[in-house]
Amino acid sequence: MITLRGLTVAFLAAAEGVEQRELAGAWQAVLEAGGTPRLLATRPGWVLAYRELDRADTFEVGAVIEESDAADYAALVLPGGVVGVDRLRLEPAAVEFVRAFCTAGRPVAAIGHAPWLLIEAGAVRGRTLTSWPTLRTDLENAGAAWVNEQVRTCQAGQGPLITSRKSADLPLFTDALVNECARLRGRLGPWGR
Repeated sequence: MITLRGLTVAFLAAAEGVEQRELAGAWQAVLEAGGTPRLLATRPGWVLAYRELDRADTFEVGAVIEESDAADYAALVLPGGVVGVDRLRLEPAAVEFVRAFCTAGRPVAAIGHAPWLLIEAGAVRGRTLTSWPTLRTDLENAGAAWVNEQVRTCQAGQGPLITSRKSADLPLFTDALVNECARLRGRLGPWGR
């Protein structure tokens, strides 16, 4: 059985607009594998999730991104949601947090519109990714190869990038996330021992 016991996984979301199914689905997969998920946001309090473009539930913020250190987390999950991701990519602290993960070589998992953050962080050139179809041109213009697949794990850079197209792809997306975290566990640092 795959276990993430002892690993803390960061989930990054804007204060409003994260896709609820993608946040909750990946969160549950980390919990079920024995890991500890932690929600990071641009401000303290609560994150308002959406179901597509309709307001949904709220989720308590575990830490503010400006006060967080990427080195404290084993992996990063970027749930989609066009509204939330569009807001996040305008936040310098969020973009820098994503960049820090990508350069450290730890797993980053992005679904739906979340690869916009990878573009802003300069992390897609030479990589093969999937996403919500409307991001194809953005990704290709940033130097990535785009594929229409349920999940794609790209090992071509410093660390694995796990991407999926949409909420319906969550089972494969979360399997890839958990497997990459478990596979890299021995090389992750003090929180991976």
